[in-house]
Amino acid sequence: MQTFFEDYLNILEACHADIIKALDGLPSAALDWIAGPEMNSISVLVFHLTGSERYWIGDVAAQEPSDRDREAEFKVHDVGMDALKTRLDDSLSYARKTLEKLTIQDLEAPRISPRNGREFTVGWSLLHALEHSNLHLGHIQITRQLWIEAEKDA
Repeated sequence: MQTFFEDYLNILEACHADIIKALDGLPSAALDWIAGPEMNSISVLVFHLTGSERYWIGDVAAQEPSDRDREAEFKVHDVGMDALKTRLDDSLSYARKTLEKLTIQDLEAPRISPRNGREFTVGWSLLHALEHSNLHLGHIQITRQLWIEAEKDA
């Protein structure tokens, strides 16, 4: 794997490790807890960010259709800690296999988003996947903090 893609994977792995750290020690009830209106549970955030990683790395950058059901990601409930960790592991595994096939020259290649027909480069798609996952890592960390505070007040 070329250095750029190794570095990319290291950052994605660190994001996933931080998600696992945020999940550790939480009871099952915390995974489906929603802090307020227009907010998502930790389970939804994990399913959505891994779905998005697969979409941008696979469907767009690698042009490997996944038949992603984005709307279903926001309806996830009662999946359990093991399922969340497995989903994170599977997403990293797919990213690793896909990045091994890419070259630096591929970063400039144009791709069409199956969802909206817009054109993106492979590089933009990969960076967006990384940015999006780290954004939702922050949401997961904040949701954990809010859960802990709510439990103290209960």
